[in-house]
Amino acid sequence: MALFAMTATAGNLVKAVDRNNLDPEVAPGENFYRYACGGWMVANPLDPQYARFGTFDQLAENSRNQVKDIITTLGTNNPRGSIKQKVGDLYAQGMDSVRLNNEGMAPLKGYIDKIKTLTRGGFIGAIADQHNGVGNPFFNSSVMADMKDSNTNMLYLMQGGLGMGDRDYYLEKDANTVKVRNAYSNYIQQLFQLIGYKKGNAKKAAQHIMAIETALAQVAMTREDTRDYSKLYNVTSVAQLKADYPNIDWNQYFDALHIKNLDKVCVFQPKSLAKVNEMLKNLKEEDIKEYLIFKYVDAAAPYLSDAFADANFDMYSRAMSGKQVKMPRWKHSLDVPNTLLGEAVGQLYVAKYFPADSKKKMQQLIDNLKKALGEHIATLSWMSPKTKVNALVKLNSFTVKIGYPDKWFDYSALDIDPSKSYWENVLNARRFQAAYEYSQLDKPVDKERWYMTPQTVNAYYEPSSNEICFPAGILQAPYFDPSADDACNYGAIGVVIGHEMTHGFDDQGRNFDHNGNMVDWWTAEDAAKFQELASKLGAQYSAEIVADGVHANGNFTMGENIADHGGLRVAYSAFKKTEQGKSNEKIDGFTPDQRFFLSYANVWAANITKEEMLRRTKVDPHSLGVNRVNVAIRNLEEFFNAFNVKPGMSMWRDPADRVIIW
Repeated sequence: MALFAMTATAGNLVKAVDRNNLDPEVAPGENFYRYACGGWMVANPLDPQYARFGTFDQLAENSRNQVKDIITTLGTNNPRGSIKQKVGDLYAQGMDSVRLNNEGMAPLKGYIDKIKTLTRGGFIGAIADQHNGVGNPFFNSSVMADMKDSNTNMLYLMQGGLGMGDRDYYLEKDANTVKVRNAYSNYIQQLFQLIGYKKGNAKKAAQHIMAIETALAQVAMTREDTRDYSKLYNVTSVAQLKADYPNIDWNQYFDALHIKNLDKVCVFQPKSLAKVNEMLKNLKEEDIKEYLIFKYVDAAAPYLSDAFADANFDMYSRAMSGKQVKMPRWKHSLDVPNTLLGEAVGQLYVAKYFPADSKKKMQQLIDNLKKALGEHIATLSWMSPKTKVNALVKLNSFTVKIGYPDKWFDYSALDIDPSKSYWENVLNARRFQAAYEYSQLDKPVDKERWYMTPQTVNAYYEPSSNEICFPAGILQAPYFDPSADDACNYGAIGVVIGHEMTHGFDDQGRNFDHNGNMVDWWTAEDAAKFQELASKLGAQYSAEIVADGVHANGNFTMGENIADHGGLRVAYSAFKKTEQGKSNEKIDGFTPDQRFFLSYANVWAANITKEEMLRRTKVDPHSLGVNRVNVAIRNLEEFFNAFNVKPGMSMWRDPADRVIIW
């Protein structure tokens, strides 16, 4: 039975597949992404305020405009302490450029003066203070479910301290990386001059900070290794932690974060923490002070005067991503309460924009995809019956979250005071959230918690709770459209659902059982076969050139690639059970199968700067849109059949070279 009861004829053509999106000059067998999306790309040239903009971003912009409609009508005369007051005042402060420019660096002065008075004995407290909502100088910490006991929260200590986000920005020597690195050094110097340092002293401070971050980068775990949980799960007692890293005053650190009665922690990257332990003993006190000051100013810069915000944009948006102009102030101002008070805004959002019947229709679609994935698992040729049983148990144990949470996050204890500076209120909100996270150490894992807000245009799979979540924000066209035919919905939101389900069985998710615990439920033979197939899939992506001769990183993007590939196969199987899927009736000249693949490709239509492509290759575990289409579909016989792709065409992949995992 079709998900949506409808008949598409010449009299009521749907536009979920729009011929204007196509480039008819390109054959689908030569470059399917360009064929399916080329028209859209020409019609939507990249606005200089973006480094990448696509149909996914269009949906995000739609959500942002919906949120704008809500927030801009709240005003600033709401009862003190109400959600409307907190959201409205925080937005209004971001819009008040006159006040921000008049205040200049004043909101930073008290903190900077305090750091300058510290001696070595007080540095750990200052580091912990920044970990409480500001940033991650030297290292980072977070509270999450214990990987081997999903009902219990644990403190994780992780590598951090890198302002550019990835170790390669400090170590590689290609032209683009050197350009970004030089821009970062200049940015550090610029911030110090903005807070009153003379040019020479600011330049020296930048040199000291670059030396600290480069040293941290040299021992940082590679992004590929961070995907291997067996290398990350290093649980140790607090007593042993103190013995292994004696130059870090752990009592001071835990006290500053109000963490009590802690008996064990997990150290994700011991080598990185060992380097921090060494640096805190050997670095000059003045160098540590400068580093802490920079980390604080860097975090505050987007919420200060134009001079600070412009410097921040020039570094992280222009130099790293290739953006040419800043977004309008209202967008930046809107994103602050939308993020820091996300579920408060979410309550207002779902009441206005999420139809009640969407949740019911999504549940039906999820059930169909779940059944299809179960059939795939049951018929896999490479997996033994024993492992299949465990996989099916996990699949049937999925928790599904759709639209919005059943209980909302409580912001009543958070104070937003318009008499204080914008940065003070932003920082207060960030500390409020961080304090909540650390407080969870004393409590069991909250399985009802959502890790995205309802207005977020995205979806996720969480291994520790074995759950898939689809916020209301993504349940809109072109991903989810009740007026579209099944082919288009299964090719879009159907693949998204299948993608998140498959994450439970990707190179990371497969390490967790149906209860969310890191348990090996595989036979050794099946695990070896999985790894062989995954490596073969990874090699397909790594063969692709991103820009300037740089290859995609199929190992780093392995989980997302497996999920894309699995999502496509599962969604297609589910689609073929619908009435439209069983037919061959054309709509606007396209067969049902063609509409399915065109719908999938249109989800990833986008224009992107070269700088952003290179940046994402370093830091984003997702492949670029062109590869999410062209590489993934070249493993599906159904695609070749749908568009009559033959040997000799660029999109063709020989059967022996194709990969089927899920």
